[in-house]
Amino acid sequence: MTATIALVDDDRNILTSVSIALQAEGFLTRVYSDGETALKALVDNPPDLAIFDVKMPRMDGLELLRRLREKNQVPVIFLTSKDDELDEALGLAMGADDYIAKPFSQRLLIARIRAILRRTDLAQAAPGDETIAETLIDRGRLQMDPARHRVTWGGDNVTLTVTEFLILEALAQRPGVVKTRNQLMDAAYHDDIYVDDRTIDSHIKRVRRKFREVDTDFDAIETLYGAGYRFSEE
Repeated sequence: MTATIALVDDDRNILTSVSIALQAEGFLTRVYSDGETALKALVDNPPDLAIFDVKMPRMDGLELLRRLREKNQVPVIFLTSKDDELDEALGLAMGADDYIAKPFSQRLLIARIRAILRRTDLAQAAPGDETIAETLIDRGRLQMDPARHRVTWGGDNVTLTVTEFLILEALAQRPGVVKTRNQLMDAAYHDDIYVDDRTIDSHIKRVRRKFREVDTDFDAIETLYGAGYRFSEE
């Protein structure tokens, strides 16, 4: 079944270019130029996934997400200003699924959309569906549920983006084994998307920070300088 993606952005160039790119990948699209106009449509006829710009007139993306979450759990990707960690933190805390900083690669956006839709399909599958490979990861204080994109540390929830989740999953699947930055790139980015080493380092830094918000002594992700990273199971 063809997925429908809603785009909400006051930048007409972004609406047009992203809509064309998504349609070329087989998606159906709906476009809205502000949050106030989009809200009723997203509630009355929910898409499979929505993409919101954070800064918009009339109703910004954060307020749109807050009101939408009162009605449904449509997956949401935020488009944020470059390095705007405040927008990221607020959006994820309010229930966004991922964020991408502008300017962004359309191939990266499409890869994130596909990853979230796959995760949503798994989470909605019947519990007894034998076609779903639902392998929980249990590593000491860390528990990960890949199908439902859930992470806890010592019983406390940790909210990760899709990219952060995939990097942590790659590390946690084989505790003690060093993963190079290239291996982590392959785990987190699909369709031959290239990112540099600093991008992986930035993601690792964000993952550590989020775990330290629930445990100030968190040190399970180790850096091996010149080699990569590994997960140390307690």
